Amino acid sequence: MSPGAAAAGVAVFVGALFVASRLVPGPAHEGLAAADGTRRRYVLNGLRLFVLTGAVVALAAMTNTWSPATIVERFGAIFGAANVLAFAVALALYVTGRRRQRRGLLDGGPAAMLRDFFYGVERDPAWLGVDLKMFSYRPSLIGLALINVAFAFAQWERHQRLAGPLLLYEVFTLLYVANYFHFEHGMLSTWDVLEERFGWALVWGDYVLVPFFYSLPGWYLVDRLTPLPTAATVGLVAMYALGFWLFRGANEQKHRFKRDPAAPIWGRPPETLGGRLLVSGFWGLGRKLNYTGELLLYYAWSLPAGFGSPIPYLPALWLTFFFPHRAHRDDRRCRAKYGALWAQYCARVPWRMIPWVY
Repeated sequence: MSPGAAAAGVAVFVGALFVASRLVPGPAHEGLAAADGTRRRYVLNGLRLFVLTGAVVALAAMTNTWSPATIVERFGAIFGAANVLAFAVALALYVTGRRRQRRGLLDGGPAAMLRDFFYGVERDPAWLGVDLKMFSYRPSLIGLALINVAFAFAQWERHQRLAGPLLLYEVFTLLYVANYFHFEHGMLSTWDVLEERFGWALVWGDYVLVPFFYSLPGWYLVDRLTPLPTAATVGLVAMYALGFWLFRGANEQKHRFKRDPAAPIWGRPPETLGGRLLVSGFWGLGRKLNYTGELLLYYAWSLPAGFGSPIPYLPALWLTFFFPHRAHRDDRRCRAKYGALWAQYCARVPWRMIPWVY
C-alpha cells in the first residue's frame, strides 16, 4: 500500500464516520449547563456507528472485497497517514478558531501560536453541526477496535486458527469499546469535554495515540498459539470484571449525581458534602477508583501476551504513571474550585486509587 493509498483509506474511514455522525439517528442528550445557563445538544449515535462499522467490515470480509489483515500488513503507511491527518486537523482548528475569535494567525508571537496549536483555541469547535471533540472519540475507539480485529484476521490467515490468548484479548477490548459507546452520554460530564480546549494534544491522542499505541499487545498475540491455562483465564476474567465494575460503576455514579443529585446510590439516598461532592458509593471509598478500574482492564488484556517482551505492557505501564499524576492534578484543580469543601472531602475520603494504600 502506497502512502497515497493509506492516506485515502484513513480519510475515507474518518470521513465516512463524520458523514454518518450527521445522518444516522441517535438519542439526543443535553450537556451540562454552561456558565450562562445554556446547554449544548448532542446526538449520540456512536454505538450505532460502531455496530454499522462492524457490519460493513464483516460484509467486506465475507465477500472477499477487503480483509482487515491489510491493516497489519500496511501498518506503517496507515500510521503515517493518521499522523498527517492529526496535524492537518489541528492546523485547521487553529486557523478556524483564531478567525472565529477575530484574531490574526500570527497574533501573540511564537509562544502564543504554539500554545494555541498544541492545546487548541476553542473549547467546543463544531463543523457542519458536528461537535468535533465528541466526534473524534469515534474514529479513535472504532479505529482501535478495527486494528484489534485485524490481528484476529492476520492470525487466521497465517495459522488457520484463532488461539485462546488472542480471543480473550479480542473479547476484552471489544467489550471495552462497545461499553464506551453504550455509555457515550457519560462523556458529557467529563473534564475533557467540559473544559479542555481542542487542539493538537487531544486530536493526536484521538487519531494516533489511542488506536495505534493502545493496540500494542495485539502484535504479540498474532503468532502466540500456546493456550492459556484455565486458572490463568479465570484469573484474567476476574481481573477484567473487577476493573469493569470499578471503572464503569464509578463513572456512572458520578454522571448520575451530576444529572440528578437525588438519584440513589447502591439503593440508598446519596450522601454529599455541601450538596456538591458525592461521598456515597465508590466516591466514598476512593477519590479516583475509576482510574484503578481502567488500569485493571489494561493489564487484563495485556497479560495474555506473556512475558517475552515489555512492549505489550507499555500502554498499561504508561497509564500506571499517568493516572496517579492526573489524580494529583485533579486534586489540585478541585481544591481551587471547591476550597474548604474539598479539604473536608479529602479528610473524609483520604485515599485516591487504592483504599488504605494510596
